[in-house]
Amino acid sequence: MVNKGFPKFGMSQAGSYVATLKNYNLPDFILVLIAKECKSELLERGRIDDRLQSMNDKALELLHKVFVGCGDDGAGKYAQYRFYAYVSSMYHKCEVLVNETIPGISGTNYKMPVAVKNNGMYIAVAHNKGTGNPVNKKETTKFYEIVDDIKKGEQGTMLYDAIYGSSVGFRGDALVELENLSKSRTHDVENKLNFKTANFENNIYSVTKC
Repeated sequence: MVNKGFPKFGMSQAGSYVATLKNYNLPDFILVLIAKECKSELLERGRIDDRLQSMNDKALELLHKVFVGCGDDGAGKYAQYRFYAYVSSMYHKCEVLVNETIPGISGTNYKMPVAVKNNGMYIAVAHNKGTGNPVNKKETTKFYEIVDDIKKGEQGTMLYDAIYGSSVGFRGDALVELENLSKSRTHDVENKLNFKTANFENNIYSVTKC
């Protein structure tokens, strides 16, 4: 007789994953996203180890690959999950939204990979490049222009942080350009923005303020 409810990689493996993952500061929305992707159940509330134990094998395995093994999947999805969690760790008690559409003063709607709200207002936006070539000057310039447009719009009045993350590095001219554009705003107190780059290397993010 086969016990269909028994994990395919055994209770010891599942228990090992839970024991490791519970020590990671995994935000709630990450657990929800992973559970949805893996068609897993997830306790809405409770201790982190109980919530992890409520997830299926596939979800636990994916969480372990992404956050413990710091693996890559070729499509950049694992890198995105890590970036979401990293941004969340920077803004405690704030609402972190994924793939949020925000209008700029130009009337253009921008789909931001990550947006952070505090008291209903956007305070930070972030973009991440998980695959391909290092971030180039054209990409950082476009990011600056998008954030600038959002900042000048009705919903960007409280925006003060803009983070460009990368798992593939940055070209030197890209960093210089973003730094120059950022410095060009220093005289405009009302429209002040903190542009930052977050480079994922050796399984850790290093942040530089532009």
